[in-house]
Parts: sequence; structure tokens; C-alpha cells
Amino acid sequence: MQMLTDRDAGRELGLKEYGLLPAAPGEIPALADERAQGTLDSLVRVAASLCGVPYSVVNIITADQQLQIAASGIDPGICSREDSMCATVFLNPGTTVVRDASHDPRFSANPFVTGEIAHVRFYASVPLVTGGGLVLGSLCVFSDQAELPTPEQIGLLEVLARQVVELLELQHRTLQLDAALAELQRSNAMLAEFAGRVSHDLRSPLTTILGYVELAEDDPQIPPGNRFGEYLSLIRNGGERMLATLDDVLDYSRADGALKPERVSLLAVTAEAAQDVGVDLGLGSGILCEDAELFADRGQLRTLVQNLLANSLNYPDPRRQLEVTVTAEPCPLGMTIHVADNGKGIQPADRQRAVEPLVRLNRPGDGPGTGLGLATCRRIAQAHGGELSISETPGGGTTVSVLFPAEP
Repeated sequence: MQMLTDRDAGRELGLKEYGLLPAAPGEIPALADERAQGTLDSLVRVAASLCGVPYSVVNIITADQQLQIAASGIDPGICSREDSMCATVFLNPGTTVVRDASHDPRFSANPFVTGEIAHVRFYASVPLVTGGGLVLGSLCVFSDQAELPTPEQIGLLEVLARQVVELLELQHRTLQLDAALAELQRSNAMLAEFAGRVSHDLRSPLTTILGYVELAEDDPQIPPGNRFGEYLSLIRNGGERMLATLDDVLDYSRADGALKPERVSLLAVTAEAAQDVGVDLGLGSGILCEDAELFADRGQLRTLVQNLLANSLNYPDPRRQLEVTVTAEPCPLGMTIHVADNGKGIQPADRQRAVEPLVRLNRPGDGPGTGLGLATCRRIAQAHGGELSISETPGGGTTVSVLFPAEP
């Protein structure tokens, strides 16, 4: 078994980070983005045409193999590193140009030259070196005839090699971003699970405390105006705020859980959500809704509409009677619902912050809140594959729009 040198071990790790090692024995790696792979194949064809030769390849050199991840004139293949011509020179600085490899002591006994594998004569290769100094392999052009391209052609070949490196660097950055995103999603899932568990575990003792406070407040032995009654009232108010906070945390932790999407009536769900916040739909409450059918998880949609209605009720404009309209609008991607009110509104500079968890805008006259309502709504939208946006209602107020993709 071949032993890896320190340099080979470091290169193997680098090649893995670039996604350039085979996933299984005998497999040739390809770029994760099909368009990038197509661009790489085009660059290889241009390299052969530029130098006026029939063959060109991008070789990735591993500790024991040569992997052709793109080729022109031949099918991409794999060979051992000891048989590779590029492996002989790719770690050397600069471009290698050989008019006739059969007369070059570095290559004359190579099976790609002797006829055992091929009959290479002209050979030129440019090392593929990343910005961090990692040598991935080479861009190689060759022919079975003795050739000698001009210095200008070789110079342009080196330009193409830099373009190949740019593509491979792009793949590297994409893989890094994907890994970071996966770790972020894992962390968010763990955090949501922890928040949900803590919220659930705290509800039971808190509900018990509130129950005993209620019993104590009804105790006839505590006369009206007694300071102990005042203390009990403070405890009850604090406990109810904490219970509301736990409900918000629990909603937030569940917002991107397993979905069960179905066709649902927006009007029916909005009527239920309105009752959840203590009002009924209709002119008397100032909350109106048009009916539409969309494809969503019914429970999550109810939570979303409930939070948006609660925001409208909690932040009215004191100068006018509250009006809230819930509408739906078909779009190419699915259905967008709009919850528009004529309340205080959210300034454009604050709209991005408003959907971040635990952010409160602290506008004059605002009541208590946890800063989780809009954050929960955004998570519900994203869990469905949609997005949430905030704009101004014509005439003043806030319009929250949420896209729900069409049924698959």
C-alpha cells in the first residue's frame, strides 16, 4: 500500500474540500453545478482548438491517481499516478512544453508515449494553482504528432488555466457555503428543539402558580385594598406575561417543523385566528377577509394569521379606527396573502430588523411584546418554501405579504 507523504496528505485534504475526490472507487468527480461543468468542458475544447491539437484535458492529481474531470477529443478517464505524465511535472513551477515527448527523458518511457496506453508526442501542461497555493492538477493539451505552438498560444493556454482555477474555486466556495448552511440549519433545529422543550416544561409549573394566585385572589379572608391583594395582582400579571412569552417561544420553535400541507380556506382559517385573539370577523371588529384557497399546513397558517392579526390589534394608530383586511392574490409561484392594517406602520429602515427574533422596535406607546411574532411568521413562510415581506399600506399602516408556493 502506498504511503502518503505530508505534502500528499495535505493535498488530499485540499482536494476533498474542493469536491475533487471520487465518491466511490472508479468514479470521476464532476462539478456540483451542471452549468459550471458545462463551462469547464467548453474551456477544455477551446484549449485544444487554440493550440491546434486534437486533445485537451483537465487532470486532477490525487495521491495515487490521475482523474480527468473534463476532456476534449477523448473520453475522460482514470489512470494511476505513476503512469500520469502530468504527475511528473505538475508540482514544478511554470508551464511545461515538450515538442516530442519520445525524445524527452522525463517522458520517453511513459506508457502514454511508448504506445502501451497512447502515442503522445506534443505535450504541454499548465499547473492549476489556487490562490492559497494548492496545486490541484493541470490543464493539459497534447497530440500524437510533434508540434510547437507559438508563445502567444501558450500564453493564452495559461489564461484558460486560470479560468479553470476560477471555476474550481467557485465550486469550493459553494461547498463551503453549503456546509455552513447545513450547520446553521442543524444549530437552528437544536435551538428550536431546546426552546420548545423549555417552553413546554415551564408551562406546567407556571400554570399551577397562576391557579393558586387565582384561588388566593378569591379568598374572602383577603379584604379589598389589602396590600397582599396588590402583590397577588402583580404576580398574576407577571405570570400571564411569562405564559404569553412561552406560547410565543413554543410557536417559534414549531414554525419550521414537519408540515402537512393541504388545500385550505383562507377565510375559515382567518376566522379561527381572529377568535384566537378575541375578536370576530366583520365590520364590527374592523377585520375583513376575502375567501381564497391555498396550499399550506392549516395549523401553521393559523399561527401565522393569528400573529399578524395580533400585531395589528396591538399597534393601532390612535388617530383612527382600526381596519385590517386579509386578501389573497394569485401569482406565478403560487398564492400571496396580504394582511394590511392602518395602524402605526413600520419604517422602511426597521422592516428587516422587525422579522429578526427577539427584536422589538420600541415605538412610542407600544405595549409589551416578545419580538417573536413576525420572526415566527417568516419561519412559517420559509418552511413552506415561500417568503415574507413588509410594505406600507396606502394611506398609512403596515402590509405583510406572504408567498405560499403552488401545490406540487
